[in-house]
Amino acid sequence: MNIDHYLKIAEELNIKLKQVTDTIALLDEGATVPFISRYRKEVTGSLDEVQVAGIRDRALQLRELDKRRDAILKSIKEQGKLSDELEKKINGAETMSVLEDLYLPYKPKRRTKATIAKEKGLEPLATLIFEQTSINLETEAEKYVDESKEVPSSEEALQGARDIIAEWVNENVELRKKMRDLFINEGTFVSKVLPGKEAEAIKYKDYFDWSEPVKTAPSHRVLAMRRGEKELFLMLDSCPEELSAIALMENVILEDAANTSVEQVRMAIKDCYKRLLKPSMETEVRLFTKKKADEDAIKVFAENLRQLLLAAPLGEKSVMAIDPGFRTGCKTVCLGPQGQLLSFDAIYPNEPQKRTAESAATIRHLVEKHQIQAIAIGNGTASRETEAFVKAIGLPKSVIVTMVNESGASIYSASDVAREEFPDQDLTVRGAVSIGRRLMDPLAELVKIDAKSIGVGQYQHDVDQSALKNSLDDTVMSCVNGVGVEINTASKQLLTYVSGLGPVLAQNIVAYRTENGPFKSRSEIKKVPRLGDKAYEQAAGFLRIRNAKNPLDSSAVHPERYELVEKMAKDIGAKLTDLMSSEELRSKIILKNYVSETVGLPTLQDIMDELSKPGRDPREGFELFSFQEGVNEMKDLKVGMKLPGIVTNITKFGAFVDIGVHQDGLVHLSHLADKFINDPNEVVTVNQKVEVTVMEVDIQRKRIGLSMKSDPFAERGKSKSKEKKEDPQVAEGDLAAKLAMLKGKFR
Repeated sequence: MNIDHYLKIAEELNIKLKQVTDTIALLDEGATVPFISRYRKEVTGSLDEVQVAGIRDRALQLRELDKRRDAILKSIKEQGKLSDELEKKINGAETMSVLEDLYLPYKPKRRTKATIAKEKGLEPLATLIFEQTSINLETEAEKYVDESKEVPSSEEALQGARDIIAEWVNENVELRKKMRDLFINEGTFVSKVLPGKEAEAIKYKDYFDWSEPVKTAPSHRVLAMRRGEKELFLMLDSCPEELSAIALMENVILEDAANTSVEQVRMAIKDCYKRLLKPSMETEVRLFTKKKADEDAIKVFAENLRQLLLAAPLGEKSVMAIDPGFRTGCKTVCLGPQGQLLSFDAIYPNEPQKRTAESAATIRHLVEKHQIQAIAIGNGTASRETEAFVKAIGLPKSVIVTMVNESGASIYSASDVAREEFPDQDLTVRGAVSIGRRLMDPLAELVKIDAKSIGVGQYQHDVDQSALKNSLDDTVMSCVNGVGVEINTASKQLLTYVSGLGPVLAQNIVAYRTENGPFKSRSEIKKVPRLGDKAYEQAAGFLRIRNAKNPLDSSAVHPERYELVEKMAKDIGAKLTDLMSSEELRSKIILKNYVSETVGLPTLQDIMDELSKPGRDPREGFELFSFQEGVNEMKDLKVGMKLPGIVTNITKFGAFVDIGVHQDGLVHLSHLADKFINDPNEVVTVNQKVEVTVMEVDIQRKRIGLSMKSDPFAERGKSKSKEKKEDPQVAEGDLAAKLAMLKGKFR
């Protein structure tokens, strides 16, 4: 990668050139984003994960640009058409679109109208006309009439010349750049329902006759319109006014003269626009807006996933998990503090069996037998009824009873991961186990499920799947390494996301652990087959070994700094364990005395922070949450009710909140706060406990409108009017968008 690329990245990210070059060097050596941002602060100048990932992604884009540049130069050179001027332009191209524009005249083509006209010998006539000088058009065209070349008339000759000129106009680099800007800045999305599809396409009703500027269309509407088009319900156009486009072309191409040649070129321009340039630009703009919409949607998904993965864990407790149901009963499992399955059963406290006494006795017996500390109830069918039943059977007050979001549990229960963990159990038992483990440690359990099935995305099945996977993998890796992993209890799936490991080494760690027993020290990790020095360097700091002989093995202090920490303890005449337990002893350490060429104050401060709370979990502490008693179904809702809820999903147009009635309600962007906000993430996070006011209940269409304003009914009429102006997606947002987003969400 040349120096210009490094300079470009530094300028774009507003960081120093050395930070860019050194970070890319680390990445090229195989270092991961979490490792670089956590353990190489002196090298990068304390860049965080977002900045390091930004450098990585931009460097990859620029390298792809260089790869395409080299291929284009090779192709044109092989054609014998690479001039010094063209080579300079190609080497100076900073975007893929400019590069492709320069290559367009030399790109191998299928037979076009222009190539056919050239085969007929009409290129000299096209050249003469394109000069736009005053000529006797009829006389010049007559020279090219030749029956043997299928040019029977002068008009046929002129038509062929115009076909050639149209292609030249289409290949004009300056024009294509200006036209691209016009389509983006002045283009309009126009969506109309296909005739006869009105009833079938009702969920896209808002787009039956819809238009808005391309440059301001929000991602969720772009994706919604594209989905409607893909499903053959909508017709979608994204062009500027034709007169504006033609005027722009004429301004670039036409000479300031009036003669018959100019008129021929004018005709060629109109043909070029309709036949060549408009389709090309529309495709480009649709790809551009799709990419932008994808980026926005993926960003929303990744942030929601991060918040979900970092939800507060209950911790190592004995847990009973109940997957509720009516006819098939409630599958009930008991789990030990490490999530191991102790027992499973089925109870039938609900309709139609209603075996409440027997079910209550079973629950009480299992709670006592396994010393259950918490009961997790899945939030699917019959969840509120089951919750009410469990709370009413007289369990000890010390036993926590709480609801757990079970989205994706059925995906896990049918997966290879679940079959490998519980080969002798059926789907229902596996699903209940997943519910219980989610309460104990959401991160450790959710990494076993395809992130797209967790239900916190926005049009996740419509976006670029490769970009989505990369972003979600980055998010999961960031969360896993940010929290740290206990190597002796972690699943293969959790270990896979540890910096430097991956599926093969994760499997090898589990196999080694099974054969040799728990790891006793971090250094023992090096004995795992195929786990070399580089992988150990990348992973060791994120792996924890509880109760190890060396107390630093349970911390985030990297083994490469053990000697330094031991020197600190020795210098103040203390034992390592005393240094970790005594704030007074740690205060005696003067950090600047330990600064070296490889260790600076940022790393030293990280070490001191870790010594004060070794192996600390950065996640918030668990808080018990309960839905409003007596409000179990939509029919129980009344406008004006104030209810507790949990944020389940965040989109660009608002947040969805579970209020315990089996149908999430929408708090539109305009009702998330008393003040104006641009982004829901300014005020809410996934899994946040909130209080909402019921604004609208539509049982037939399963719509619930909610508000988080302190006085949501104040100036209600005015608010509705303003809301409609700010986002015409309000109606679509709480129905069509919800359906679209959750199309792949299974329970």
